[in-house]
Amino acid sequence: MTATLSPVQTSFETFRLDNEGGIVVVTLDLPGEPVNTLTAKVTGEFARLFDLLEEDASIRGAVLISGKPDIFVAGADIEQFLTLKRQADAERLSRAGQMLLARLEFMRVPVVAAISGACLGGGLETALACAYRIAADTPKTALGLPEVKLGLIPGAGGTQRLPRLVGLTAALDMILTGRNLRAKKALQLGLVDEVVHPSILRELAVRRARELADGTRARSKGGPHGLAARALEGTPPGRAIIFRQARQQTRSKTKGHYPAPVAAIDAVEAGYAKGMDEGYLEEARLFGEMSQTEQSRQLIYLFFATTALKKDSGVADPSVTPMPVRKVGVLGAGFMGAGIAAVAAQAGTNVRLKDADVARVGKGLASVREVLKERLTKKQITRQQFDDQMILVNGTVDYSGFANADVVIEAVFEDVAVKHQVIREVERVMKETAIFASNTSTIPIARLAEASARPDRVIGMHFFSPVHKMPLLEVIVTPGTSPEVTASIVAYGKKLDKTVIVVNDGPGFYANRVLTPYINEAGRLLDEGAKIEDVDRALVDFGFPVGPITLVDEVGIDVAGKSGAIIAEAIGERLQPAQSLIQVHAARRLGRKNRKGFYRYDADGKKGGVDESVYESIPGGAQRRDFSAEEIVERTVFALLNEAARTLEEGIIRKPRDGDIGAVFGFGFPPFRGGPFRYMDTLGIGEVVKRLDDLHARFAPRFEPAALLVRMARSGERFHKGSRGD
Repeated sequence: MTATLSPVQTSFETFRLDNEGGIVVVTLDLPGEPVNTLTAKVTGEFARLFDLLEEDASIRGAVLISGKPDIFVAGADIEQFLTLKRQADAERLSRAGQMLLARLEFMRVPVVAAISGACLGGGLETALACAYRIAADTPKTALGLPEVKLGLIPGAGGTQRLPRLVGLTAALDMILTGRNLRAKKALQLGLVDEVVHPSILRELAVRRARELADGTRARSKGGPHGLAARALEGTPPGRAIIFRQARQQTRSKTKGHYPAPVAAIDAVEAGYAKGMDEGYLEEARLFGEMSQTEQSRQLIYLFFATTALKKDSGVADPSVTPMPVRKVGVLGAGFMGAGIAAVAAQAGTNVRLKDADVARVGKGLASVREVLKERLTKKQITRQQFDDQMILVNGTVDYSGFANADVVIEAVFEDVAVKHQVIREVERVMKETAIFASNTSTIPIARLAEASARPDRVIGMHFFSPVHKMPLLEVIVTPGTSPEVTASIVAYGKKLDKTVIVVNDGPGFYANRVLTPYINEAGRLLDEGAKIEDVDRALVDFGFPVGPITLVDEVGIDVAGKSGAIIAEAIGERLQPAQSLIQVHAARRLGRKNRKGFYRYDADGKKGGVDESVYESIPGGAQRRDFSAEEIVERTVFALLNEAARTLEEGIIRKPRDGDIGAVFGFGFPPFRGGPFRYMDTLGIGEVVKRLDDLHARFAPRFEPAALLVRMARSGERFHKGSRGD
C-alpha cells in the first residue's frame, strides 16, 4: 500500500516521494526538462532529502528512480562548468559532490538505485554510492562515465568507487574510454546487481530495499572478477603493472593531446596507494585542474554545439513541419548505398534497394546484413532486433516498390549524366510529395535538379564513409529547395542518429571543399621532395586521426582525384591538384581498394609501410628531403583554415558552429582544437592573417587570405563570442 508523506516532508521541486510501507520511492523528475541532470537545484534538494531519510525513523529504506522515459540521470549540468573560472572553484564543486554522495553511501537506511535509461557521469556516480543497483533490460539503458570526452575526469567519487566495485582493469577501461555499458554487460562486471524487465523495476526495487532493511539481503560487494584479475589486482606489484600499461596505452592513443585520461589514472592510483580519502582529494584537485585546460574548453564547446544542432530544424521558419519518412528507396547497392540502407533499417524505416542486376542487389543486401550482424555480435542489438531490421530491407532491379517511397536516395556513380538519367527514370514512378536526395559528394545539387520535374523537392544528403560509423550528414540545399523538404530531411537525418549540418549548394559543399586545399598542399609537399611518412606523421601529431596521404589511400586515389578535379574546375587555379596526386592516379594506383597506393597493403587490406615504388610516379622520384613538421602543418592546416573562412564568407555554411562540427565529425579535425573556426579564434584572427600573408608571398595564389579574415583582423573580431554552441 502506498502512502504519501506529509506536505512538509515532500516540498521538493525535483522529486516526488511515495511511502510504500516504510520504503520511500524517490522519483527524480526535473520539471520542464526532457532529461534529468544534476543541477544546483537537484543537488540542493538531494541534501534536504538525505536529511529527511536520516531523521524520519519511520523510513526504513528508499528507492531512487526516474520519472523521465529512457533517462535515469544523464549526468552533471554542463552549464555549471561554464561558470568555473578558476581551478579552486571546480575543486570545491568536486568536493561538494563527493561529500554529498558520501552521505548517500553511509546513509542510515539503504538506498536502491532503480536504473532505466541513461545513467551517465554524475548519475552513475550517484548510483555507485547506493547500497544496491537494479537495471532495466531495455536498449536505452546505458551506464558510463563519459567525463574524458569533455576533457574532465569523474569528480564525485567515480575514480574511487568504480574500481572497487568492478575491478581496476574494467574501471580504467570505462573511465579512460568514456564507453557506455548495456545492462547485461554491467551485470557481468558487477556494476549492477540485477537486470530485470522494465515493467517490474519499481516493484522489485522496493522489495530489495525492504530486504536490505530487514537484513535478509546483503549490500553490494565489489572487487575484480575472475581469478586472473584478482591475482593481478590484489597486490601492489600487480596493480603497478596495470597502471603502467594503462599509461602506455593512453599515451599511444592520445599522442599527448588529451591530459584528462592521464589525470584519471593518477586519481585512481592515488586511491590505491594512499587510501580512498586521499584518493578523493586527488580526484577533486585533478578535476579542478582539468576544468581549466584548453582541451576541456574546446570539448565542452563541441558538446554545446552538437546539442544546439539537435534542436536546429534546418529552416528559419519555426512553423514548417517535417513530413514523416516511413519508406526509403535507395538507388545503387554499392558500398555507400548499402550503408545508407543499413542505417535506415536501424531507424525502423522500410527500404527498397535497387541496382542494375540481381548480383549487385544481392551483394548490397549481403553488405547490409554484415553491418547489422556486427551490431548483433557486439550485443548492441538483440537477435529479434536483427531479424526485424533485416526484414525491413528488400531489393529490386527495377523501380517496383518506389511508388510509395517518401524519400528516394541516389547513391550511383559520380557522374552528372548518370545521375540525370536516374532522376528522370525514378520520377516517373515517385509520388509527387516524395523527396529526391542525392548522396553526391561534389556535384552541385542545382545542377542535378536541372533534370527534375520537381526541382523544389531535390536535395543533397552527403553521407560519409563508412555510413554506419561516420556521424556526420551534410544536407545540401539550393535556393529553390522547399523549406518542408529541408526540414523533413534534417529530421530524418537525426532519426538516422546522424549529426546534421545544413549547407548551401556549391562545389564540394563544405567538408570536401575545405579538405581539398589541405590534401592538395600535402601533395605539393610531395612534389617538392617531402617524404610521405613525414607529411602524415606531422598531421597525426597535430591531432588528425590519420595523415592526408593515408586519407587519400583510404577513400581511394581515384575518388579523391575526381572530387578534387570537380572542385578545381569550379574554383580555379587556387585549388588545382598537385602533380603527385595526378601522376599516382595515372599509374593506376587506387589505394587500399586495389592494395596499391602510397602505402603497402597485404592480401587482407592491412596497411603496411610506405610503398617506395610509388616515388617513381612522383616528381623528384626517390630523392627526398627533410621538411620540418612545423612547415608541413602550417601549409596544410592554414590552407584548410583559409578555405573554411571562404565557405562562411560565401554563405556555404550558415554559421561557424556548423563549420566546426562539419570538420570534426566529417573528417576528423582535432576535437581538442574545437574545429577550424574555434582554432582560428584561439590563434587570433590577426595572427592567422599574418601567417597566411607570409605563405601567400611564397606560394601565390594559394594562400591569399579570405577577405572575411582580413576584415575581422582589422576590427578585432572573433568567430565565437562564448563557449556555447551558438
